[in-house]
Amino acid sequence: MTRTVTIDPVTRIEGHAKITLHLDESGRVAEARFHVVEFRGFERFCIGRTFWEMPGITARICGICPVSHLLASAKAGDEILGMRIPPRAVKLRRLLNWAQIVQSHALSFFHLSAPDLLLGMESDPARRNLMGLIRERPAIARNGIRLRQFGQEVIRLLAGRSVHPAWVVPGGVREPLSPDKRDQIKRMLPEAFDIVELALDLLKELFDQFEQEIEVYGRFPSLYMGLVTPEGGLEHYDGLLRIVDAEGRVLHELPPTRFREVIAEAVEPWSYLKFPYYKPFGYPAGMYRVGPLARLNVCDFAGTPRADRELRQFRRLGPLGKPVSSSFHYHYARLIEILFCLEKIEEVLEDPGIIGDHVRGYAQVNQTVGVGVSEAPRGTLFHEYEVDENGIIKRVNLLIATGNNNLAMNRTIQQIAQAYVNGQRLSEGIINRIEHGIRLYDPCLSCSTHAIGQMPLRVQLIGPQGEVLDDVARP
Repeated sequence: MTRTVTIDPVTRIEGHAKITLHLDESGRVAEARFHVVEFRGFERFCIGRTFWEMPGITARICGICPVSHLLASAKAGDEILGMRIPPRAVKLRRLLNWAQIVQSHALSFFHLSAPDLLLGMESDPARRNLMGLIRERPAIARNGIRLRQFGQEVIRLLAGRSVHPAWVVPGGVREPLSPDKRDQIKRMLPEAFDIVELALDLLKELFDQFEQEIEVYGRFPSLYMGLVTPEGGLEHYDGLLRIVDAEGRVLHELPPTRFREVIAEAVEPWSYLKFPYYKPFGYPAGMYRVGPLARLNVCDFAGTPRADRELRQFRRLGPLGKPVSSSFHYHYARLIEILFCLEKIEEVLEDPGIIGDHVRGYAQVNQTVGVGVSEAPRGTLFHEYEVDENGIIKRVNLLIATGNNNLAMNRTIQQIAQAYVNGQRLSEGIINRIEHGIRLYDPCLSCSTHAIGQMPLRVQLIGPQGEVLDDVARP
C-alpha cells in the first residue's frame, strides 16, 4: 500500500494547484503529480463569437501576460484574413511583446523567486515573501518594482492601458506610436539596463550556494521547443518553430502554423491541464520544455551584443555543445531575455520607420482556419481557430505555454521530492523546495494573481492504515 503527501494549494504561482507525492512502502517518492484544479472553459465559450472579438476575449485568460494571448489571437485573425499586416504594425507588436516579457520576467524573478534565493529555502515563510524581501533587501525589491513598472509603462504608452489592452487587432494595431511616447520610452531605458545588469551579477554570485539545487531541480534530459529567426537567432514573435533534443541536435524546424505535424496533446484524469508531447517520440517519452531556458537552448545566438555575451556564459553551465538541462537556470535565462528585450526595444525605437500612421490593413474572411503562434514569457503559445464564411468561431484550440511544460513540471517535482523527502517527516523547507520546482517554470494557471501575502497551506503524510504520520500547516 502506498502513502500520499498532498501540498494544497501551491503558493506564489499565478492560479491554484496542488501537489501530491505518492510514497512506496519504503517511504520513498514513487511518483509526483502537479494537479491543476481550475477549469476555465475558454475553448468552449468562445464558440459562436466572431474572430474579431477573440483578441479582446482571450486576453482575459491571463492578467500577467494578456499581451501574449492578444498577439497569438490577432495573428490567427491575420491568417483568417489571409493578409500580411503593415511592416510598421509588426514592429509595434514586437515592441509590445518585448515590454511584456520584461515585466513578466521581472515579476517572476524579483517577487516570486527572489524570496527563496535571497532569504533561504528553509527560512520562515512569514518572512520568505515579497514583504519580507522589502524589509530585508529593500534595494532588490525596489529594483524589481521599477523594472516591472518599466514594462507595464511601455505597454500603457503603446496600447492605452497596461492590463488587458485591446490595441492589437487582426490586420495590425489600432493606433500608431507618437514621437513623444517614443522619446518617453527611450528615457526610461538606462535605469532598466542598470537594474537587469545588477540582477545578473547577483544571481551568478548565488550559484555556489545552490549547487545541490542545480543538480536536482529539473536536471534531466528532454527536448526543447521555441521560435527562432530564419537565421537561428532568438525570436519571440515570428520565425520558425524549432525542436532540439538533449544533445542539441535539431529534430524539426518548420513554420509554426504547422505545429500539429509534430505536437499532440494527451489528458490525464487528475488534472485539467493538458499534456502536450512531441508526436514522433510518443506519450510521455515526447516530453519537451518551453520558455526562457528552452529558447536559449534552441537558438544559435541571441542577436544583440549584451545578450550574446551572457548567452556565452549561460552555455558554459551545460556540457560542451549540449543544452543546459537544469531547470534551476530558468532564473538566469529570464534575466538574459530581459536584457535582450531591452536591447531590442532600444534598437526598434531608433528606427525611423516606427513612426507613421499606416499600422493596419483591412480584408474580409479569406481562410476558414487561422493559427497564431507567439512566444509568451512562459513559452510557446498557440491559438488555433476555425470559422465559417462569416467569421463566426466554430472551433477553438488553445495550447498554452504552461501546458507545454506540464510533463516537465511533473518530472521536476518528482526529482526534487526524491532528493529531499524521506517519507517520515515533512518540513517547511522541503515543502518550499518542491513548490520552488514549480515556480522555476513560472506557471500561469489563471487570469489573476496575488503576489503579496500568503495562501493557506496544509500538508499531511498519511500512513498505510490511514494514520497521520506528519502534519504541517500554514495559517
